[in-house]
Amino acid sequence: MTSTRILGSLRSSDGQGIVRIEDSYATDIEELWSALTEPRRLAHWMGEVEGDLRVGGEFRFRFFASGSEGTGRVEVCEPSRRLMLTMRDGDPQPGQPDEEVIEVTLTGGGSQTSLVWETRGLPVNLLAAYGAGVQIHVEDLAAYLAGRERRDAAARWAELEPTYRDLAANVG
Repeated sequence: MTSTRILGSLRSSDGQGIVRIEDSYATDIEELWSALTEPRRLAHWMGEVEGDLRVGGEFRFRFFASGSEGTGRVEVCEPSRRLMLTMRDGDPQPGQPDEEVIEVTLTGGGSQTSLVWETRGLPVNLLAAYGAGVQIHVEDLAAYLAGRERRDAAARWAELEPTYRDLAANVG
């Protein structure tokens, strides 16, 4: 059974697109932070990350869902609360940005943690694709935390993209 549950919203600011995904996890904030920041755990749900993961540090990545590869820089790291990264695609396709910013904020209490994931600096005309893609990453994180396998990214993208395309039509 497929779900068309949409976790995201789309908007623009100063001519740049922003994808905002919000979800809640049945885990404590430390567990979720660890899954977001430890390379061995990222390798289970998002992709391969290696390099200097301290503030100001540079790293390399390869994401499973999109196949994208590139480099990044840790801009902000407030353990268990906030992570901000500048990401550079190693081979951007026509119309894709050379650089984007990902900011993840966590809030939690007890065994429940909320996540807000914003990706900024996107072309407005590609917001639907990015919305579907970021949601897939967040869903892969949920599957990992629940002990499930990641879903087929291409099939999930095909399910999500039409709804995100409708949302993007209202962004100017």
